[in-house]
Amino acid sequence: MLRNLWLTFAQAITVGLAALFILATLRPEWLPRQLAPQAPETAAVSPSPAPAVPVAAPKANGEILSYADAAQRATPAVVNIFTTKEVRLPRNHPLFNDPLFRRFFGDQPQQQQRQQSSSLGSGVIVSADGLILTNHHVVESADDIEVLLADGRRSRAKVVGGDPETDLAVLRIELTGLPAIDFGSETESRIGDVVLAIGNPFGVGQTVTMGIVSALGRNQLGINTFENFIQTDAAINPGNSGGALVDTRGRLLGINTAIYSRSGGSMGIGFAIPSSTARQVMDQIVTSGAVTRGYIGVEPQDITPELAEAFKLPRRDGAIIAGVMRGGPADRAGVKVGDILVDVAGKQVDNTTEMLNVIAQLPPGTTASFRFLRDGAPLELAIVIGKRPQPARRKE
Repeated sequence: MLRNLWLTFAQAITVGLAALFILATLRPEWLPRQLAPQAPETAAVSPSPAPAVPVAAPKANGEILSYADAAQRATPAVVNIFTTKEVRLPRNHPLFNDPLFRRFFGDQPQQQQRQQSSSLGSGVIVSADGLILTNHHVVESADDIEVLLADGRRSRAKVVGGDPETDLAVLRIELTGLPAIDFGSETESRIGDVVLAIGNPFGVGQTVTMGIVSALGRNQLGINTFENFIQTDAAINPGNSGGALVDTRGRLLGINTAIYSRSGGSMGIGFAIPSSTARQVMDQIVTSGAVTRGYIGVEPQDITPELAEAFKLPRRDGAIIAGVMRGGPADRAGVKVGDILVDVAGKQVDNTTEMLNVIAQLPPGTTASFRFLRDGAPLELAIVIGKRPQPARRKE
């Protein structure tokens, strides 16, 4: 009798434990809290939502998660520029044939046939005393320039000077507490580095776009006389001109100046003037009101493979002299048409762009050594550097 009771009890305990195990595994929420399986003591804290990535620590496992720090440092120094100028309307403009216009204004003389033309661009505050770098074409011939800061303040701006050959201009505003951007160095940049473009595209307001450095030292694009562009795929659109191209520390790498586009919008090919060039031009403009460059008075031409083959030239690098200005520095030194310039002051010349850049950096009045090839024979001439004439102002 006792044996039967013990067997029955043992079977009941076994069935109960089996049922408890099944419930604990498949439906633990059905069990009382005391019987529910407990997590280890180290994990007993109730879970909470994952914290947002802090701006101050944008890296995780070496990967950058945010560029907020760079944008926060740079955007206060980027301004919107609004320009207005009066343009003359031709006599055959439809406005003058409008009967309503002629009723109120009559036949206006030529000097009164004007209308306001407005445009917009961007600029970068580079000093706390109010100096702003922008593109020359943004403020060229403007009668009135207004600057809108990121903090909402507005100010009239005056043109300190401009350099159309690099498409740079310097403005000044009279405000206090201005946030100046820090200069970076494009020489430290590498293809593939992340960059941010900041400006006012299409007038929608200050905008930050991201891309990479696509190329360095781009030239022979026909955009400016002196070219040494940073190429980027960061979106640059109309209105971005004069804005900042910055690195991931928020330092100025370049002034956005042009895009390659078939539609008028960004196609991933934008160009910025390097910060080193911008600083050199700015320093000269602030000091003397204009940029002074070296000049020898020649018309250079690149040596193409076709040209080298047709004229049986001894080399395909260098710059061939296609014209010499009469009475100019090169003419006085004995340079002749057909000479091939291969070296200026110890610096090799591979094309006309390099030639212009090297000569432009030579101080006027100094004497420099120029090495040519004439009829296949080397020739060295000493040329007294002249002052490059200022480009004629475009007529409106």
